[in-house]
Formats: sequence, C-alpha cells, structure tokens
Amino acid sequence: MNSLIRSATALCLLCATPAFAQEHPVVVELFTSQGCSSCPPADAIMAELANRDDVIALALHVDYWDYIGWKDAFGAPAHASRQRAYAAMAGRKSIYTPEMIIDGQTDVVGAKPMIVSQAIAEHKETPATVDLKIEREGDQLLISAKPIGATTGPFTIHQLRYTPRATTKIKRGENAGHTFDYHNIVEGWTVVGRWDGIAPYEVSVPVTGELPVVVLVQQSDTGPIAAAARIR
Repeated sequence: MNSLIRSATALCLLCATPAFAQEHPVVVELFTSQGCSSCPPADAIMAELANRDDVIALALHVDYWDYIGWKDAFGAPAHASRQRAYAAMAGRKSIYTPEMIIDGQTDVVGAKPMIVSQAIAEHKETPATVDLKIEREGDQLLISAKPIGATTGPFTIHQLRYTPRATTKIKRGENAGHTFDYHNIVEGWTVVGRWDGIAPYEVSVPVTGELPVVVLVQQSDTGPIAAAARIR
C-alpha cells in the first residue's frame, strides 16, 4: 500500500475507543499466509489492529499455501483446521486467505480496511453476556467467568499465546524478494476446558514465558465469542 492508503487505514482503524473497551474487546482472527500474494495488505491492517486496546487481533498463519514455493514460518495445520471449522459452522464450502473472522461470527475479506472497521464497530455494540477475568500469579493463570446476561452455552474456554512482532524475508513463492513484518502471531493454542455458562467458572492453568496470554470464551469450538481477555 502507498502512504496515502496506509494513512487512511490507520485513520479508520485507530479510532478513539470508549472507556469500557478493554473490558469487552472484539476478537479479530486473521487467516493469512506468507505464500499468499493477496495477504500483505491484510497483514498491514493487522499491524494497526494490534495497537488497539479494544481489539484482540490474532494472526493465524495457515499451511495450505506452502506447496506453491514458500513454507510459512508460522504456519500450522491447526490454524487451517480452525478456519475450516468456521466455514462449516457458517455453511460455507470453501476457505481463503486473507480472511478475518470477527468475534467468531462475521467473516470479511481481510484486505478491506473499511469493511473490517465497520464489522468491528458493529460487534462493539453487542452487550456482554459473560464477565471474564484473568490474572497471572507467577507461572499460574487464574481464569474466572460468570454470566451477566442471557448466555447460550455450553462454552469452550480457549487459551493461546502470540508473538507481538516478527520480520521475515520471503525468498520463494508469490512474495519472493519481499520482507514483511507480521504482528500478533498465534502459537500454543489449547483448550482449557468446557463451561455450561450457568454456574461460575474458575480454573488455574500453568503459563511460562513472557508472551502475551489470551483467553476466549466461545460457544462450541468455533461459534460466537462471548468474552475475551488478554494479559500483555
């Protein structure tokens, strides 16, 4: 993108956020690949979203473009599986990159900043139905959740980590010769447990290292995300 487009993208994506933003952040999952020539604009949008407190931006690099000449350094089969599960849940027969899934519900082309911004704004208006809190004490992560509205369980409790930024020089494939920065690169995705959404939920799980920690409360495995929290 040229400088004018970058400025417009930053203007629409780095808008002012309300005081409650961090308590009810919108989750944006980007399915991307270093081997996809259409993905760099979406990766640039991800860089802007990574700076927002009211958004938890997660880059899930997939591996299904590796065959065209470049193996994505961050690609994982599990990420492609999650994307396929989203497609199946929505009745879609195909997947693509760059795709963004907003709060587990809305899929948009990840390279269109205005559409992405509008989808985020719409989801910010959705009232919270789950109060999620996470706290780190040494090598333990304390997770607590309770319903604050009409919830539709059961829920899956996900935990993941991400690398805030990494730079890769692409040597082969559609993006050969380019060097790109990538942001909020997901790794270590695990399922902590299941919750009925009725009784208060509490659990302590081990965490090590300094990478940010994200917890999601999601209907089924790939349904609507009812709550999310992050420790940077």
